[in-house]
Amino acid sequence: MDIQTIGVCGAGTMGRGIALTMARAGFATFLFDLNPQALAQAQLEHEKELAKGKISEAEKSKTRALIRYTPELEECLAELFIEAIVEKPAAKVALFNQLAELNHGDCIFASNTSSLSITEMAKQILHPERVIGLHFFNPATLMKLVEVVQTSFTKPEIIDTAVALIKQIGKTAVVCADAPGFIVNRVARPYYIESLRLAENNAGSFEQIDRLLASAGFRMGPFRLMDLIGNDINYAVSCSVYEQLGKPERLEPSWIQHQLVQQGKWGKKSGEGYYAYHA
Repeated sequence: MDIQTIGVCGAGTMGRGIALTMARAGFATFLFDLNPQALAQAQLEHEKELAKGKISEAEKSKTRALIRYTPELEECLAELFIEAIVEKPAAKVALFNQLAELNHGDCIFASNTSSLSITEMAKQILHPERVIGLHFFNPATLMKLVEVVQTSFTKPEIIDTAVALIKQIGKTAVVCADAPGFIVNRVARPYYIESLRLAENNAGSFEQIDRLLASAGFRMGPFRLMDLIGNDINYAVSCSVYEQLGKPERLEPSWIQHQLVQQGKWGKKSGEGYYAYHA
């Protein structure tokens, strides 16, 4: 497929990062969100990113010209849609079905979910053969890996198109089957959960555990990483993987993280998580 326009749905941290990535790569991109304030914040964050980026003024102007911001669903016409909205299957399914009604071509519907079943969502979406996962990592503008998640419904040419696109934007595509947590989040669960267990048992402070694991070769300690990702998102992924795998004791989500989520201490984006952050 020839991808000309990309629609990113959801103007939160991931959505705005994906939209900027696509525009920087030369794609006509629109960012859709029902909340005008979220769109205004996304535009502000894009300007901050462009200001600190080592690119020419001409490239910055070109990128700005390629992104538009819209709260109007009727304006959402594209060859590829990437949703990065709330981690609730019903909301994602409803959005894709609305987009399917508006777009009568062969457009691709991609979810950026971290752990929800692409297959279960595809079953409820018009044209399930066009539904895939495109799991970007935070920050989307910098992280090179993208998991391309296929289901038993997915047509091979859809996967080929997605892989070609990911390469075109300068990232690495890894095709994987639809499974709880896909590959990265499945493997990463013990990194977070075991670190939280140590903290629960007073075996070390957040800072001690982070410092030791960073000194052992990890690029970032688990608590700083969870704060970067967002404790709300990280906890939701842990719960999802735990439920989908039949609730194994070793992967039971931590009460420490649950408490932080309930208190709104989501990490860097809220100003406080395991650590305090200042603007």
